Amino acid sequence: MEKQSQHVNKRHNVSLLMYHFVCPAKYRKVVFDDKVDKTLQEVCLEIEKRYEIWFLEIWTDKNHIHFLIQSVPDISPKDIIQMIKSITAREVLKRNPEVKKILWGWKFWSSWYYVNTVWRYWNEEVIRKYVKNQWNEKEYKKIYTKEQMILFE
Repeated sequence: MEKQSQHVNKRHNVSLLMYHFVCPAKYRKVVFDDKVDKTLQEVCLEIEKRYEIWFLEIWTDKNHIHFLIQSVPDISPKDIIQMIKSITAREVLKRNPEVKKILWGWKFWSSWYYVNTVWRYWNEEVIRKYVKNQWNEKEYKKIYTKEQMILFE
């Protein structure tokens, strides 16, 4: 069964923040196998116990990983991925010493990563309609819309 995101109630806010991260292994080497995948899953579940980070899904390919993560506003996406990469790298290399030979040392992750926000309920159009419907039509006044930049005509 898939883990579902839920609103997180804190003292001063309620949030539903989800991120999709993609992280390649160092040198894009093929390092993910069943043993490494199992280690990553165990470590990620331990991270959940210590930090306000919840792994909704984790996917691996031979040379990179995808995380679908929920967190709270107090932790920036940069801090989330730094924490995950740091802890998982240390544990994967410690529990799977054969990976060190493939990667020539103690670096497990590339410094590069991709992050994108994920919306559970809404897309841009739904948000625009929601905002517009908060007031009656006469009170609604659009003061700014970022237009799509046209590169080629």
